[in-house]
Amino acid sequence: AGPGPGPGPGAAAASWGGPGWRLPGRVLELVFSYLELRELRSCALVCKLWHRVLHGDENSEVWRSLAARCLAEEALRTDILCNVPTYKGKVRAFHHAFSTNDCSRNVYIKKNGFTLHRNPIAQSTDGARTKIGFSEGRHAWEVWWEGPLGTVAVIGIATKRAPMQCQGYVALLGSDDQSWGWNLVDNNLLHNGEVNGSFPQCNNAPKYQIGERIRVILDMEDKTLAFERGYEFLGVAFRGLPKVCLYPAVSAVYGNTEVTLVYLGKPLDG
Repeated sequence: AGPGPGPGPGAAAASWGGPGWRLPGRVLELVFSYLELRELRSCALVCKLWHRVLHGDENSEVWRSLAARCLAEEALRTDILCNVPTYKGKVRAFHHAFSTNDCSRNVYIKKNGFTLHRNPIAQSTDGARTKIGFSEGRHAWEVWWEGPLGTVAVIGIATKRAPMQCQGYVALLGSDDQSWGWNLVDNNLLHNGEVNGSFPQCNNAPKYQIGERIRVILDMEDKTLAFERGYEFLGVAFRGLPKVCLYPAVSAVYGNTEVTLVYLGKPLDG
């Protein structure tokens, strides 16, 4: 016979006769509250009871404890995550935030974990991608500028191959065939180095206001990228997106400006 199960999270419930899977839900919740996300994912696969304990209540002690450990106090205390109502959602947002390892050398991610700060570097355009990209499903996130836009301020999506820094002040996002962007300064849509028309498509479209949250909706099934402002659906900006992994991204030019991005999860219809 081969070796028995190792001491991993599911070892206690390796057989239906094991004691772990029969523990009361409240006890399991207490035990799970000490585990990290990777271990929790393994636990959710053990049996229906464990899965129900973990995912039945997105504000349970499990997710509350994990949020307290992995999120900065500022992120939990301020209104950064005001549109993410559950602790599980807040943990998910953190893991979908800007990547500290996939951004221009001229920007850094602030301690709150969600806000990009661009250093005052002359003649440079600087961007950042999130930690996780998407090749399937429907996803929504919100992004907002907390400082001046400058001459170019672009939000959108990019593949892993799209550059996140270049010389000069340009619309970096949308400058090649690896990214798609909406320039909030002049309301132009950009892809493959070309302007794909103005957005939203209406007369006298209002200019972006500092602090205004824009919701971005990526639908990998319909291969579209759309935007919302407030509760107003602005329309589909890009169609025919490729079936590749696409990352939420931004690019900025103004020194000391800041941009915040928060992943919301699956978009609500209607």
